[in-house]
Amino acid sequence: MRAPLAAALLLAGTIAIPITGAGAQSIGLPNQSNGRPVEITADQGIEWQQKAQTYIARGNARAAQGDVAVYAERLTAYYRDADGGSTSVWRIDAEEAVRIETPTQKAYGDKGVYDVENGILVLTGRNVRMITETDRITARDSLEYWDKKSLAVARGNAVATRGDNTLRADVLSAHFIKGRDGASRVKQIDAFDNVVITTPDEIVRSQRGVYDVETGMATLTGSVKITRGENQLNGEYAEVDLNTGVSRLFGRGKGGVQGIFAPEKPAPGKPGEGGSTRQGVR
Repeated sequence: MRAPLAAALLLAGTIAIPITGAGAQSIGLPNQSNGRPVEITADQGIEWQQKAQTYIARGNARAAQGDVAVYAERLTAYYRDADGGSTSVWRIDAEEAVRIETPTQKAYGDKGVYDVENGILVLTGRNVRMITETDRITARDSLEYWDKKSLAVARGNAVATRGDNTLRADVLSAHFIKGRDGASRVKQIDAFDNVVITTPDEIVRSQRGVYDVETGMATLTGSVKITRGENQLNGEYAEVDLNTGVSRLFGRGKGGVQGIFAPEKPAPGKPGEGGSTRQGVR
């Protein structure tokens, strides 16, 4: 899962804002991200409210810097006067059909708020989601990106899907690191409360999970239950290799590990007894 919501870096810094043309208008935002300009366009024009110190772009509004772009029906930039006659944007609001695009990912929401000074982007709405080349992340409440902490957080029935594997929890947080090429990538995902990992072979439940993206290993703690068909293992600590499908379960204290295994069902026409076998595993 690569750098969700990296577009939070989009509109930071000090800007000079000329307004040109009529109808479809644009605002050039120079001195952004190593000198790369940011441009805002809007089909219905851009309104400058001097007393409120805001610029409002309406109608298929787009803010782009390099290969990163934010789309919305309405973009509002709040600014303060800075030295040298320029202005400094401190907040950006995006409303209606919000979409953030980079070459490797797309994020969607009904509303986006970017706190420029603190480097925090929050997407909210009824269908908040992010899609990358390999992953899909959805959340009921919000998707957040904290630039200074290199952290992304999905809140409220958060679900991360890669291929046939799904990680679900009340809250998912992703930690990023930068590679030698300067690109960000996810190193670790933490899952909090009501954690469920679903693979083609099993379902694993716990209260806390830590997933190492590079190794494919998930470490789960707190009332761990591993279910495979009609068989179930219960313990307090588990290691699940999502690459190989191998799971290891451990107990703590006197409880150990408990396994509940259903016997093979007899072939049709042959007598047999149902039931299950219960045994402790340490």
